Amino acid sequence: MIEAREERFPLREVFTISRGSRTEATVVTATITRDGATGRGECVPYARYGETAESVLAQIASLPDDVDREALQSLLPAGAARNAVDCALWDWQAKAHGQGVADRLGLTLAPVTTAFTLSIDTPAKMRDAAARNAERPLLKTKLGGGPEDVERIAAVRAGAPAARIIVDANEGWSPDQYRDLAPRLIALGVEMVEQPFPAGEDAALAGLDRPLPVCADESCHDRASLAGLAGKYDMVNIKLDKTGGLTEALALNAAARAAGFRVMVGCMVGSSLAMAPAMLVAQGADLVDLDGPLLLAEDRDPPLGYHGAEVQPPRPQLWG
Repeated sequence: MIEAREERFPLREVFTISRGSRTEATVVTATITRDGATGRGECVPYARYGETAESVLAQIASLPDDVDREALQSLLPAGAARNAVDCALWDWQAKAHGQGVADRLGLTLAPVTTAFTLSIDTPAKMRDAAARNAERPLLKTKLGGGPEDVERIAAVRAGAPAARIIVDANEGWSPDQYRDLAPRLIALGVEMVEQPFPAGEDAALAGLDRPLPVCADESCHDRASLAGLAGKYDMVNIKLDKTGGLTEALALNAAARAAGFRVMVGCMVGSSLAMAPAMLVAQGADLVDLDGPLLLAEDRDPPLGYHGAEVQPPRPQLWG
């Protein structure tokens, strides 16, 4: 039996990116019960990809109750709905057979260091936010393409002088803005920018000198995306809500590395249940951004263990 429901988790504070602000995380939780065992998976419907909680619930409701992971890959497209069910099937398998997902895959899970995300605000408020998190080794700063972007990063650098910094433009820059901003951000210690140009409008990257490495986010969903990224991006951001689950995320990770891309493992704003399967892909990743639960006022019970910037592997009671 497959069940799915919408759940909401309030955030600690307003979270703002170039597309808008939010005060809660809306997720869909899939639960699969068979032969006395129950598995769970979580996804975050994302409006940027035309998803809503209602559309995701309808996709999950269309599946046969006996669907397996292999059939699922063709029954639903890459996206949030398939992610929730795929991860629930992995969890169900682990609990039904008494063997953890990592063991089934021959993986040894170790803690990973995650970035912590600062949302867009005034430079003064972003400096304060950076100062509150100055002990974290890696800060990810949301930017919007406006004239204050350099001031924002200068403020973050002032607030957290020892932290490494990466930035996420969320499709908000133009090629001219990249040329202007890249050397100024590099001077402030920025190491990488995510998705500076809109997906589908990033051809200019192929002929652009990229002193500030560029990571594909909205332009990279699954393995089918990779051919179009060659020569334009230096890194890909793997998110299970884009790949449609752990099954494709693992395959994309291997294919991206074989194609010469560096790998970042990221997340939407969700609970520890959404982060847990991503921990398997995060092993050995060049960058990890699995800070979703740190932005929540409430989380799952039991949650993932966060010790400062270090994320612990999930306990079986949570997932896997």
